[in-house]
Amino acid sequence: MKKLVSLMLALVLALGCLPALAEVPYYSVTSDIYDIFPLDDEPITIEVYSQLANYNGLQTGWSAALLLDLFNVKIVIIPDMDGTYETRMANGNLGDLVVWGANGEDYKQAIAKGMLLNWDEVYNEKVSDDTYVEIYAPYVAANYGDALATNRIVSGDGNLYGFGMDVALQEGAHKSFMYSWDIRWDLYAQLGYPEITDLDSLIEVFKMMKEICPTDELGNEAYAASLWPDWDGNMVMYVKAMATAYYGYDELGFGLYNPTNGEYYDCLGLCDPVTGEYLAKPNDDTPYLVMLRFFNKLYRLGLLDPNSMTQTYDEMGTKVKNGGVYWGIFNYASSMTYNTQAHLEAGKMMYSRVPDEANPIVYGMSTMGGSRIWTVGAYTAYPELCLAILDFLATPEGSMTMWYGPRGLTWDYDENGGMYFTELGKLTSKDSAYDMNGIVWTSPYTGKQYTLSGTFNDGCLQINNTTLARDMVNPDGSLGEAFNKDTWVSEQTAATFAIQEDWRAWSGVSLADQYFEKIHKYTVMPDIPYSESAKSDELKVMWDQCAKSIVTNSWRAIYAKADGEFNMHVMNMRNQCKAYGYDKCTEWAIGEAAAKWQLTQEQANIGK
Repeated sequence: MKKLVSLMLALVLALGCLPALAEVPYYSVTSDIYDIFPLDDEPITIEVYSQLANYNGLQTGWSAALLLDLFNVKIVIIPDMDGTYETRMANGNLGDLVVWGANGEDYKQAIAKGMLLNWDEVYNEKVSDDTYVEIYAPYVAANYGDALATNRIVSGDGNLYGFGMDVALQEGAHKSFMYSWDIRWDLYAQLGYPEITDLDSLIEVFKMMKEICPTDELGNEAYAASLWPDWDGNMVMYVKAMATAYYGYDELGFGLYNPTNGEYYDCLGLCDPVTGEYLAKPNDDTPYLVMLRFFNKLYRLGLLDPNSMTQTYDEMGTKVKNGGVYWGIFNYASSMTYNTQAHLEAGKMMYSRVPDEANPIVYGMSTMGGSRIWTVGAYTAYPELCLAILDFLATPEGSMTMWYGPRGLTWDYDENGGMYFTELGKLTSKDSAYDMNGIVWTSPYTGKQYTLSGTFNDGCLQINNTTLARDMVNPDGSLGEAFNKDTWVSEQTAATFAIQEDWRAWSGVSLADQYFEKIHKYTVMPDIPYSESAKSDELKVMWDQCAKSIVTNSWRAIYAKADGEFNMHVMNMRNQCKAYGYDKCTEWAIGEAAAKWQLTQEQANIGK
């Protein structure tokens, strides 16, 4: 395959058929970082403590080659395993680069202990009043103003320690739709595109699908839905996510938050939504309980995978790949898993069909950035280098590189300023496990050559955080395309399959996001600089007990064989949680909802 790709590239080059490159200059370092750390010196090893990483050790692959080329560094990634944070805090050194999973208690404790570099400090008072960020992260200083101002607010002491993930450089936009409501479109078309107005009519469609497609490609029984417990927390994840996908409410504590009015709905319907006090008669129609009954109904009709409570996410994904699942609310667990080349060629596809009454949530993009924060350790020997690396990652080119690989090797700009994949990039985009061993990359930054190794995914930066928001418009491009490849003109005009054309004819648009915009039934959850308030030790005990009860009894209710049994499990859940102090937990959550709503109201002024 690699030889074939090389021959194809050579032929295209010989024929002069590659798109001419637009005048979009390559990234170049503008500070004096190379005077401090010359590229021809021995490589420097940078430690990156990342609470988001799933990888432990030396970064390898194409991004390792790129970082060595641009900055003469090697990075060692330290994930946040049990006790890692406490140990590094006790040792007085978190690392050179420090990436936070949230801007809450751990982050603020590190600030209080003086463990993070203040980017607002003057770098060299004898020379100028310029600060660390102004000199060594000039792109960030010039373009991330709201995100930096927000960090000064969130950090609590008025100082600047970093910026949050998913920063948008334009206001008012939202991310791509994750709650995509994917359904087996080939089966839906075969049924004649029946109406789906609400949950009941959705179930009727599932029944008909089961009749025409009772088994998967391997002969195993097929189901409408297949869940997994891996990500259960305060509630059963898929149940609360179903409420989010249907009503447009976001998870908060033991319930859901309405971003349109700031109201909070506790999952068990036990408490007054204003005072948090117990109601004389519980509400049996909370968003969570409605969806709990929905999944119980699927189970009793033989439409829910009976292994949902015990299987892993990967096991569920295998069933989707084999055609054993008709529907799912998440694109990554449905269409992005099922829509392989083989399925599309066979006229099979999962794609969006939202019930008419549904109002799924979509998460907003903000110039203020999110809660996962990039920072620099206070005791690093290389603060200038750390900031320079972050500055590259924070540029459009750096962001594109993190998502799609090195510019020029896997992607670039055409003569119209549009983004496109190279022949190699088309392969790595479709298959993250594509083998990169032996591929020679010639750096456009230094002209040096590197022989790559590992898979494309091995080479992706394993820090596992983002800088710019993926769904924002790329300011370096000329066609109004977002970083998200689904918006690229080059991708939309690519050859499609008959089943794709069928969905496009039905919807009148080309992409799922365009479909949601066309029907205009969604709720935007603003990206606000919210950080969760600390819980007392007493509340933490109550919280853990309630969470265990809710998750355990919710699964039992899903598997109930009759209404009476379902109601019994709900009653047990309520009684147990009341005994544990559920009202105190709800009181805390109501306070958090009020704080979120206030931030939403103030959002237009934050950072200005």
